[in-house]
Amino acid sequence: MIRQLIPFVHVLRKDMRTYYLKPPNISWGIIFPLAWTLMFFLRSASPIDVQDLLPGVMAMSILFGTTSMLAVTITFEKRSRSFERLLLAPISIYYLMLAKTSGAIVFGLFNALVPILLAYVFTDIALARIHWPTVIGSVFLISVSSTFLGLMIAVSVKEVFEAQTFSNFFRFPMVFLCGLFIPLQDLPLFLRPISHVLPLTYGTDILRSAVAGGGVMPVPVSFIILVGFCAVLFFVSIRNINKNWVY
Repeated sequence: MIRQLIPFVHVLRKDMRTYYLKPPNISWGIIFPLAWTLMFFLRSASPIDVQDLLPGVMAMSILFGTTSMLAVTITFEKRSRSFERLLLAPISIYYLMLAKTSGAIVFGLFNALVPILLAYVFTDIALARIHWPTVIGSVFLISVSSTFLGLMIAVSVKEVFEAQTFSNFFRFPMVFLCGLFIPLQDLPLFLRPISHVLPLTYGTDILRSAVAGGGVMPVPVSFIILVGFCAVLFFVSIRNINKNWVY
């Protein structure tokens, strides 16, 4: 365990320094949630319930931030062959990919924090009504599942532009099908089964239960399903790496 932990920390530290702590990425984590929040304020002709809007903005900020970063980092390193050098390191493929994704998970957590801070500073949101342990757990699992989704996409393509295009194939339907801004019960009946095979649906519903009290599924069940999605996405990604990247 200790022998695996040392290279894990070095890989994570290298990724944080090389990718995630760069000023453009930090500004992306601030500007993206801000832009989406302002869009809803400006487009709406009636007053907006920030408590109801916040879960969707948080979930979407995590989704776009994590998948975008993984699409760039993993695919770029594969193309430049630096990923192949990492495969020679004294670390198992499981710990290696956890190290490669941990930076994106932290980046997703940071993205979720920005809308909360904006709501606290510029609105009269009732923070006392929020169930914070549930929020923290759901934000973490949304970040993990979105990161592993980005990992699965990144290891399935060869070029960065392919990864970004493939990511949008999943991301933009999720905006409308996962209850971010359109309640699940308001979706057409034929679309609801699709919503229930998308991990973000469960994370958003947990957030909505914790922040606005409007969830439609039991919180423990959503947590269990979301953990299952995380495991499936991770092991599918490992399988693709072993099949297509390890020679």
